Amino acid sequence: MIKISNLSKSFSGQTVLDHLNLDIQKGEVVALIGSSGAGKSTFLRSLNYLETPDSGSIQIDDFKVDFSQITQDEILTLRRKLSMVFQQFNLFERRTALDNVKEGLVVVKKLSDEEATKIAKEELAKVGLSDRQQHYPRHLSGGQKQRVALARALAMKPAILLLDEPTSALDPELVGEVEKSIADAAKSGQTMVLVSHDMSFVAQVADKVLFLDKGKIIETGTPDEIINHPKEERTKEFFASYKRTYI
Repeated sequence: MIKISNLSKSFSGQTVLDHLNLDIQKGEVVALIGSSGAGKSTFLRSLNYLETPDSGSIQIDDFKVDFSQITQDEILTLRRKLSMVFQQFNLFERRTALDNVKEGLVVVKKLSDEEATKIAKEELAKVGLSDRQQHYPRHLSGGQKQRVALARALAMKPAILLLDEPTSALDPELVGEVEKSIADAAKSGQTMVLVSHDMSFVAQVADKVLFLDKGKIIETGTPDEIINHPKEERTKEFFASYKRTYI
C-alpha cells in the first residue's frame, strides 16, 4: 500500500500541487488526467524527488519519508522503490538495449553481470525485443526505444512504476506496441501511476482515474465514471473540449 499525504509544490510563488492526498493499493493502476499545466508531470516527478516538493510525505509499505526533511539516503531508497518512464526514452545512446536495461541492476542494485544479464534478457523478452538486445538506440524505432525504457524500469522491480506520457513522443502507428507492453505489465500486477492524454488507453488499463486541475484533485472514480459520467463542471468542460479535439 502506498500513501501520499499533503504533497505540495510551488514554482516562483505559483502553486502547482496543492496538498494532494492519494492512496494506491498494491497492483492498482492509477491514471492522472487533466489539461496541460494541471500539475500531472510535476506530481510524478515529485514522488521520486526529481522535483523537490515543498511539503508532504510518501509511505510505501513500511518505508515513510517526509519531503520537508528528506535525507540523501532516503532519496536513494525512494528511487529504488519508484521507476520512471519518460516521454523521451532517456536511453544511453552508446549502449545496447541490453546494456541500457542492465545499467540500474548493476549500478544501483549491485547485481553481478551474470544476474543483471539474465534479468535484462527476461524483461526485454516481455516487451517483445529479444531480437533487439544488441542494437543501439540509433538503430531502434521510437516504439522500440520506449519499450527498452519500459523494460529498464520494470527490471528494477519497483514498488510503483511512474509513466509520464509514455506514448506522446511516438508516431501513431508505434503507440499500440508500447501500450500493449504497459497493459501486459499491469496485468502482471505491477502498481502504476500513469499520466496520459489517451483516454481510450486510460479506459483500458486504469483501475482509478484522478482528474487534476490547478494542482488539485477535482474528481476521482473509475474510468467509466470519470470519462463517461463526470460529476464536476470542470471535468465536464475538459471532456467536452477533449471530444471536440480528438473524437
